[in-house]
Amino acid sequence: MKKTDFMAMTAAMMMAAAPVCGAEQAKENAPVIGKHEITIKDGRMTPEALWAMGRIGGSSVSPDGKRIAYTVSYYSVEQNKGHLVIYVMNADGTDNKLLTTTAASEGDPTWIKGGNKIAFLKDGQIWEMNPDGTERKQLSDYKGGIDGFSFSPDGSKVLFISQVKYGERTVDKYPDLDKASGKVIDELMYKHWDEWVETIPHPFVASFDGEKIGDATDILEGEPYESPMKPFGGIEQLAWSTDSKQIAYTCRKKTGLAYSVSTDSDIYLYDIATKKTRNLCKEDATDKNMGYDINPKFSPDGKSIAWQSMERDGYESDRNRLCVMDLKSGKKTYVTESFESGVDDYCWSPDSKTLYFTGVWHGTSMIYSTNLKGEVKRLTDGMYDYASVAMLNDKTLLTKRHSLSEADELYTINLKKKNEVACITKENDHIFNQLKIGKVEARWTKTVDGKDMLSWVVYPINFDPNKKYPTLLFCEGGPQSPVSQFWSYRWNLQIMAANDYIIIAPNRRGLPGFGMEWLEEISTNYGGRCMDDYLSAIDDIAQEPYVDKERLGCVGASFGGYSVYWLAGHHNKRFKAFIAHDGFFNMEQQYLETEELWFTNWDLGGPYWDKENPAVQRSYSNSPHLFVDKWDTPILCIHGEKDYRILASQGMAAFNAAKLRGIPAELLIFPDENHWVLKPQNGILWQRTFFNWLDKWLKPVK
Repeated sequence: MKKTDFMAMTAAMMMAAAPVCGAEQAKENAPVIGKHEITIKDGRMTPEALWAMGRIGGSSVSPDGKRIAYTVSYYSVEQNKGHLVIYVMNADGTDNKLLTTTAASEGDPTWIKGGNKIAFLKDGQIWEMNPDGTERKQLSDYKGGIDGFSFSPDGSKVLFISQVKYGERTVDKYPDLDKASGKVIDELMYKHWDEWVETIPHPFVASFDGEKIGDATDILEGEPYESPMKPFGGIEQLAWSTDSKQIAYTCRKKTGLAYSVSTDSDIYLYDIATKKTRNLCKEDATDKNMGYDINPKFSPDGKSIAWQSMERDGYESDRNRLCVMDLKSGKKTYVTESFESGVDDYCWSPDSKTLYFTGVWHGTSMIYSTNLKGEVKRLTDGMYDYASVAMLNDKTLLTKRHSLSEADELYTINLKKKNEVACITKENDHIFNQLKIGKVEARWTKTVDGKDMLSWVVYPINFDPNKKYPTLLFCEGGPQSPVSQFWSYRWNLQIMAANDYIIIAPNRRGLPGFGMEWLEEISTNYGGRCMDDYLSAIDDIAQEPYVDKERLGCVGASFGGYSVYWLAGHHNKRFKAFIAHDGFFNMEQQYLETEELWFTNWDLGGPYWDKENPAVQRSYSNSPHLFVDKWDTPILCIHGEKDYRILASQGMAAFNAAKLRGIPAELLIFPDENHWVLKPQNGILWQRTFFNWLDKWLKPVK
């Protein structure tokens, strides 16, 4: 499952939950990591240039719609860490001011007290300040620390997320062994993505008198369930009712084995006065939504609640539909049924009659509108991805946008002026103004079964059609994540173009944005049409006179890493170099090593010992380790030892297999990284190793 790097980095950057004193004071007085001034040589993007870019995060609109507070992450390669800061600006982008001036990270800006104050997180506590950054004051002093928060519409209460103890520790069982490191485990889901599960998030509600946040009540007190849901859920999975009397929250009320094989989360409605809870998803027995239900949002008039809903249990890549429930009648309406792709983000219009949402179609993520009847309209176009949507005022949307050629910036969309788009931040202009950007083109290819497949092609920055270039096939992860107009700080196609490679990135079978049949053909068929599609894409572009057929490479991460391992045994000498990051190599071992078993149960059909299931047997017969005898090409294997979704043993095994076969191979292992590479110096090492390997095998010695 692919998630944005920003989400993972935000979690990694969370500060310790403690007031500013001692070590925290020293941290605050440390050198400040801020906006970088950097000189680009020859217009070529480098790893250092990527890490010098500011990364725009979340944003918050003032009640009058005239100002925006937003966050930016900056990184220091020398210090090997990041810094999260808050800016505030006018809604048109003018008068942009940095509010964070110390080395302590500050995030989650939220307008409170009618827009007279900005609440924010610092050192695991809620603070407030004036919109100009002055008169900072700590509002909370919660011992457990706070991960995210939301003030009630009437301002009298605050909803926040904090970690609570989960399960029994060794020291609980044997108090005299307080220094023992061993963990006694008797149930599944003991690890998750990159952590041993010893705490889980719970939602708390507390009073607020305008000066201090009072005692808190755990909405899930005594319940061993997480809300929001790990590993990526935040405050967006919780919501206040417009009258401040109820809280909607997302929860999968399962533990252990039941949790590991199910994606069936629901939306619950908690009444603050009575402390009673309703399950909104299960009240209508005729509505069989058994998959993920997440991210509730009440309509401004308080009459309805919306959320994103998947229909099928165990299928993480099912279509995310937008469900609207009338709170009085309980009637549900799915208002994006005519959009044959998923809803990624959404918001209500002020009049409660329209919802705006983002979704992927044909390799781009656009903004759409739908009324309560389900009539969907597309509002944006172009070769971009719109990554978020919120109301700035009754006629304007606020959004974040990026592409294969540009990092995130904030934009507005004027709904009254033919959806006019305006960029209101210039976070990385000082870097991009120095860069040469490779041309990006859409390329449609016929597949082996006669269907049309879209690929993105990125050309070298100084492309000359009279020359021949080494060319890379980019294999997407997920396995059902779109190859849209994404911007990555690691798998960045423009930095590959800056190193004089042509890149082709196909939207092969199994990716969203091309209808459900195309999306679902990959399930239990990893070695099927999706692999044919990869080969069709590289064979098609290899016909061009500027592509050197003798210098083709293949790279990818996660399912893309699996794809590289599989293609290494099936490429018929097309490629001269492979790079696999966090891919699984032995599918039988992957079934037993991964933590969220619903993933392998759905994608592979179930456990490999189910000999009577033809789909299962088809899946495991395509395990890359079975084809090592056909490997004949140099391969670089990369893995993080804190990756508990695909354990590092998979990358080590692939590397060992290559060496035992006498094939040139290299292993880049990160003891302190998970499914991503989040630390600056590790990120630089990743890029240098990546291009050193490709250059060694794909570029002739001069």
